[in-house]
Amino acid sequence: MNPLWDSETAPDPVVIGPMGWLRVLLRALVLGTLVFGCLILLLLVRLIERPLCGLHRPVTPFITQFVCRNAFRIIGMKFSSSGQLMLQRGGVVANHSSWLDIFALNARKRIYFVSKSEVASWPGIGWLARATGTVFIERNPKRAREQTELFEQRLLAGHKLLFFPEGTSTDGLRVLPFKTALFQAFFSDHLRDQMYIQPVTVLYHAPAGEPARFYGWWGEMDFASHLIKTLAARAPGSVEIIYHDPLRVSDFPDRKTLAAACHEIVRNGHRLMNTDKPHFFG
Repeated sequence: MNPLWDSETAPDPVVIGPMGWLRVLLRALVLGTLVFGCLILLLLVRLIERPLCGLHRPVTPFITQFVCRNAFRIIGMKFSSSGQLMLQRGGVVANHSSWLDIFALNARKRIYFVSKSEVASWPGIGWLARATGTVFIERNPKRAREQTELFEQRLLAGHKLLFFPEGTSTDGLRVLPFKTALFQAFFSDHLRDQMYIQPVTVLYHAPAGEPARFYGWWGEMDFASHLIKTLAARAPGSVEIIYHDPLRVSDFPDRKTLAAACHEIVRNGHRLMNTDKPHFFG
């Protein structure tokens, strides 16, 4: 197990007043209806899509995008993005701050997450992850070959596989060093000359009057309390996504140099994004 990143200072105290709890109840009701209503729709569509299209998903990713864009409207957050989406085959890497990253990174780009196998058993999140085509990685050497073959199949089918090389989420104020293990898969003989990696920077802006790390989810924070805090926010916060130019895998000698290049791009974007003026549509 990778150790969770933790702050030297305790999480900021959260005080929710009567109006805050009213916002929680109303937003949770609407958000739950949106997410699980569309989950049922997605599963029904997938019953037809799977036998006809196999690994290809020409319809269901649009349902996922619809949910993620509208989730931010319900939560009361603005969403913005800049940069061009990668058209080539390959993977996507991003810094990781919160469970909200799942909504943010799905809102504009059709991607499939790579996640540790434990997530599949989590109530709620695990169901959504399986339904939306997440690739689960098990830390079991006996299954390494099987998982590598699945990884290659998905990439060659045109799926953009997204993973978080930091290996853990943070307070959103930093970008941790990138772990290199998953980059190795792109250097196989079947993939190297065909694959690209697109670095993506994610940056959150806290609601007015709240600490800068308001949306960060780290250490031993539990999901339920973080969700309640997010739904209770009175003033709108925001999330920015910047898509950097894709990197050709074959331009790099090994996984370490590719991971280092992606890290530098994502970290620099994180530093500079505060000066950008993105277009909001949330």
